[in-house]
Amino acid sequence: MDVQDGDALTDVFRADCPGREVFDHIAGRWGMLILVALSDGPLRFYMLRDRIGGISEKMLSQTLRTLTRDGLIDREVEPTIPPKVSYSLTPVGRDLAGSLQKLVNVIRSKVPAIVESQRRYDADPGR
Repeated sequence: MDVQDGDALTDVFRADCPGREVFDHIAGRWGMLILVALSDGPLRFYMLRDRIGGISEKMLSQTLRTLTRDGLIDREVEPTIPPKVSYSLTPVGRDLAGSLQKLVNVIRSKVPAIVESQRRYDADPGR
């Protein structure tokens, strides 16, 4: 990819856009939840694991590593025995988490309507 091609660098609808990979990391099963969970401040690994129901330690570890590589999360290790590791949002991660929190709030407010729609859909034998 030609670095001079600005569209390729920023247009997530293009297959060769680097932003597409980051979009996939955020929109995956756990990325959004981790970013929103960290929006209130730094958390240790076990606190994140307990906050996000259903995530395995392996998936939490992999997703944290990926989001750290993407520059959305900072990993801080305190030199204690055993070491204490905390995760927090970078400035870019904070910007993104703010937008994701709005999405989470909209979904939360619409859950009753969504559940009712699902119920009607599932009950319709002619679909």
